[in-house]
Amino acid sequence: MPSPLLSRRDLDFLLYDWLDVESLTTRTRFADHSRETFDAVFALSADIATKHFAPHNKKADAQEPRIGEDGRVEIIPEVKDALELFSKAGLLAGGFDEEHGGMQLPVTVQRASMAWFQAANAGTSAYPFLTAANASLLVAHGSDEQIATFVPPMLEGRFFGTMCLSEPQAGSSLADITTKAVPADDGSYRLTGTKMWISGGDHELTENIVHLVLAKIPGGPDGVKGISLFIVPKFLVEADGTLGERNDVALVGLNHKMGNRGTTNTLLNFGEGVHTPGGKAGAVGYLLGEPHKGLSYMFHMMNEARIGVGFLATSLGYAGYLQSLDYARTRTQGRPLGAKDPASPQVPLVEHADVRRMLLAQKSYVEGALALGLYCSKLVDDQRTAESEAARARAGLLLDLLTPIAKSWPSQWCLEANSLAIQVLGGYGYTREFDVEQFYRDNRLNPIHEGTHGIQGLDLLGRKVIMQGGAALALLGETVGRTIAQATRAGGDAAAYAEQLGAAVGRVAETTATLWSTGDPAVALANSSVYLEAVGHVVVAWLWLEQLLAVGNREGDFFDGKRAAARYFFRFELPRTGPQFDLLASLDRTTLDVSPSAL
Repeated sequence: MPSPLLSRRDLDFLLYDWLDVESLTTRTRFADHSRETFDAVFALSADIATKHFAPHNKKADAQEPRIGEDGRVEIIPEVKDALELFSKAGLLAGGFDEEHGGMQLPVTVQRASMAWFQAANAGTSAYPFLTAANASLLVAHGSDEQIATFVPPMLEGRFFGTMCLSEPQAGSSLADITTKAVPADDGSYRLTGTKMWISGGDHELTENIVHLVLAKIPGGPDGVKGISLFIVPKFLVEADGTLGERNDVALVGLNHKMGNRGTTNTLLNFGEGVHTPGGKAGAVGYLLGEPHKGLSYMFHMMNEARIGVGFLATSLGYAGYLQSLDYARTRTQGRPLGAKDPASPQVPLVEHADVRRMLLAQKSYVEGALALGLYCSKLVDDQRTAESEAARARAGLLLDLLTPIAKSWPSQWCLEANSLAIQVLGGYGYTREFDVEQFYRDNRLNPIHEGTHGIQGLDLLGRKVIMQGGAALALLGETVGRTIAQATRAGGDAAAYAEQLGAAVGRVAETTATLWSTGDPAVALANSSVYLEAVGHVVVAWLWLEQLLAVGNREGDFFDGKRAAARYFFRFELPRTGPQFDLLASLDRTTLDVSPSAL
């Protein structure tokens, strides 16, 4: 029976037929693996996600975390049970080095594994997602002592991790954070300040919580150049690994979200005197890496998290698509247009052209987004393990360019897929009795967290396409050009789509040059969100052409579905970009010229 969460057939096609992930096993890091071990990981992930994450998804949404009379966070017990099973299965440590207790799985495989859990239960899956990103940052930038103290317990699931960036008065403007870190005599620091929107910031799911906190050391540079990064555990850890005193990290309150309700989202105070380790005011923190380089370190975690957010959006969109597809195939309603006998039997919803349009749109969004996420994950593997330095550099450059798209495009269009899933179910889809309503609410967070669409647009147009003299954009054009050449040789629909894609790629280059021709960043970036959306559509059209080439002449419903989705994207979606590029090329000043008082 097909899974209601993800399509294993689609994953196999993308990973093995298209990306040839099995070839990674020829590299030293992955030499102990094979397709059989990858398949075993996927089977295990699907099994645990289906049996232990999905069943409490609606319960965790309805009975969201709350603060009990004793001041502790109360969460339904199924969450802890599922996470303990996840950790014991080794999935939390899967992508890490063997020396840290990991399996050295390729990032591509690890991301595909995690997608099962994100589709099954967005709230519960957030805890290991954040913990793995936290541990990855520690491995990359921590001292040997810090790694030994905090990473093994996290990968075993005994500690969980967070990232503490935002503050109530600053939001995404990290230059304006005020949390302060004062050096102590023992080499540690004492932190004081408040952090907001901290997912997983407090709970009783694990023995300890390891916070990674952005703060400023007095006397450092102004703005983002003065930000440092600190390890601040909920409980101090003794030299022998046992837990010591409670650190001065206090839970002030829980935020009540529209979706993703199963994940605690907190307001935390550091160093407010609720707990005073050793009788000294301030939360004990340990500097990670060098002073004043905290933001660059945190971006290590944030960039991983941004691709992960894209996967979460994709997984929720995919689950909604599969459920609406099943509903449309089984729910009978109405009769075909032109039916002459009003008493003739009703037909399944999927027989109606407009329902098929909504299903094709969802399919093109979620399968295109999954291809995008897996492609970027393969770039991470290539950046780290490709045989030549040139290949590693090429992968890194292309990954830098695609990361804001990999975060934002699925967050926008897989949310639209969830909206269409509700529409397919009609009135039933708008009720809490059906999952698609929750999928939409859970997915609505993804255009916001880890950088809004506006921030990603500024990153793409203001940094990525112009870095190194436009080298990344040129590399993307070169890479897409090879696909276009292959599709042109293939002939038929592929050649027609190749011509259409070539024109769109040309518009990207021309429009980018026009936007920056004025020398005025305000004008160039005024409509950067439109630029992000348009370039994202061009990138996903390219990946649909790639999938079409991988399908070739093979027969069967699965391959016919791929052809239909590719056709839909090139007929209905890619043409959206023409008016967007026209608007951008006009250097429109509407958003600049409007007075705030007129809004």
